[in-house]
Amino acid sequence: MKRVDLLVLNGTLVTMDNDHRVIQDAGVAVAGGRIVAVGSRADILARYTAGQTVDASGRIIIPGLINGHTHIPMTLFRGLADDLDLQDWLTKYIFPAEAKNVTEEFVRAGTRLGLAEMIRGGTTTYCDMYYFEDAIADETARAGVRGVLGETIIDFPVADNKTNAEAMAYAEKFVQKWKGHELIIPAIAPHAPYTVSEEHLKAIRAFSDRTGAPIVTHISETKREVADSVKAKGASPVDYLARIGFLSDRVIAAHMVWPSAEEIGILKRVGVGVVHNPQSNMKLASGVAPVPKMLQEGLRVGLGTDGAASNNDLDIWEEMDTAAKLHKVFSGDPKVISAEQAFELATIRGAQALHLEKEIGSIEKGKRADLVIVECDSLNQIPLYNVYSDLVYATKASDVLTVIINGRIVMRDRRLLTLDEAAIKRSARVFRDQVMKSLGSLGGQTKQ
Repeated sequence: MKRVDLLVLNGTLVTMDNDHRVIQDAGVAVAGGRIVAVGSRADILARYTAGQTVDASGRIIIPGLINGHTHIPMTLFRGLADDLDLQDWLTKYIFPAEAKNVTEEFVRAGTRLGLAEMIRGGTTTYCDMYYFEDAIADETARAGVRGVLGETIIDFPVADNKTNAEAMAYAEKFVQKWKGHELIIPAIAPHAPYTVSEEHLKAIRAFSDRTGAPIVTHISETKREVADSVKAKGASPVDYLARIGFLSDRVIAAHMVWPSAEEIGILKRVGVGVVHNPQSNMKLASGVAPVPKMLQEGLRVGLGTDGAASNNDLDIWEEMDTAAKLHKVFSGDPKVISAEQAFELATIRGAQALHLEKEIGSIEKGKRADLVIVECDSLNQIPLYNVYSDLVYATKASDVLTVIINGRIVMRDRRLLTLDEAAIKRSARVFRDQVMKSLGSLGGQTKQ
């Protein structure tokens, strides 16, 4: 008998491995933050003993969900400005709100709020782009959550850095500080090709080559972005970025709503990860990304919520459900994006989009022990005929019971263990009052 740190026993295990095995009456052994064995309960109990056990009887064990794109402190702008197109939303409301309110303290409070929401919903890894990303990394590590965290580079003064030189120096220190951490993967995050110059984009690619840091960015989010790029640069965003040598297999591209068939070929060839944000793209009327075509061509595609200011939550369960249904109605084909494929987007394909499929995204020996235990006895889940159908079309974030990240239990039986929920709520409400005071009525967008 080998002693390990943790055993997860019983229940139905949805592995998302290459064979998509579903194991009844399962067992998982965890040691040193990694999965050391997966099998039947009887097999695991015959070989392993542990000081800590989680009983998943009558429940479903799934890989931790992956939120491939968000701006986590923007939870504090949730509902601030809705029902607008992207440019008006950004320039008239969000950028001014950020200029008047974003500080390191604000970022920490918003991050804690977002982390609590994501843990409650079974998200164990997220990819972020914002300011004061070092503070976000600090809060994320304390909460025990895994993050690919990108420090924003943008060509105008923002909350943490006023010049490109300052931003690049911050990114350098940030990446060196967190590189090799078991939970935090530091990244650099040029906002978009329309807010960062060619010179600076090339410098960011060189920075990524030198440090190995991922690049997190927005690409081809709206028709207007594509048209403006063609007018200003003589090429669409993807073609332009390919032309200047920016794209690589370390790039994580959010949205990608308007690529041509040829550009999809470029993204495939280079190995760019793409993150589909169906609800945010719908709410901002940005369009419908050609995800079925991307999947058909073998691109690395995952799911993201975007920030809570444009969604308005961080719920990957909703994104799965929306992705499956959106592409059915848009294509006119009910077979497009099956429940199983939608679940892939939130797990193993999400890991591929972040270039982390060797570490996370499935429950397999050697991978990080990111596990979620889900209720399957809620009224909305009964009866259960097909586990993928039940997970994607019926299960809600509120059905998540227990969350394990890197072998550590961060929520048990719906009780957060690494965050103070009451304190988080109090802090968020204080900042809400501050934002309201700083912006006034915002043309009627914000109301009591």
